[in-house]
Amino acid sequence: MSSGKDDSTGWKKFLRKHWGIVALFVVVGVLAIIGVFYVLLWFVKDAETTGLVPSTLALWTMANLVSFILYLVFWELVFIGLPVLIVGLLGWTWWRRLPSKEKEEYEPFGRGSRRGRAGGGLSALVFIGFLIKVYVDGYWNVAISTWTLDYVVGSVITVIVWMAVIFGIPATIVGLLWIRREMHRKP
Repeated sequence: MSSGKDDSTGWKKFLRKHWGIVALFVVVGVLAIIGVFYVLLWFVKDAETTGLVPSTLALWTMANLVSFILYLVFWELVFIGLPVLIVGLLGWTWWRRLPSKEKEEYEPFGRGSRRGRAGGGLSALVFIGFLIKVYVDGYWNVAISTWTLDYVVGSVITVIVWMAVIFGIPATIVGLLWIRREMHRKP
């Protein structure tokens, strides 16, 4: 909700008064983005030379892929995530120390919709299910290039069916119990 003030005026005032800290955070943000790519390039080169993964993609197995992703996430968190977290905590501390009257004047953080942030978990859940199916089928250390399209598509559909059964049956039971309770409820 807006308080009737022009939001852009608050931002302009904020930027004029605190230009140094804003510039610092912009520089840190740009350095973090550049750093993410440098760590990625370093890790890719290092992963091939150390033998973590084969240099030819056709020889990669699911074990190589999962190891590569986990190690990459670890090194990105160490070299980029922790420094950004520290800078973020310093920024949050700085923001908390501003007088509340001044913070109300700026209103820099409007009420956003939660709707735009939803939906990322389903694909991750399908991928985890796919990893489990590949492992159970015995294809964990088999080169991905030898897999057929039929196997990949069939596996993904199987995982989606598993998810429908695992989550659908309890959801149906809860839904039926809720409908039954609502039908017997007295007004």
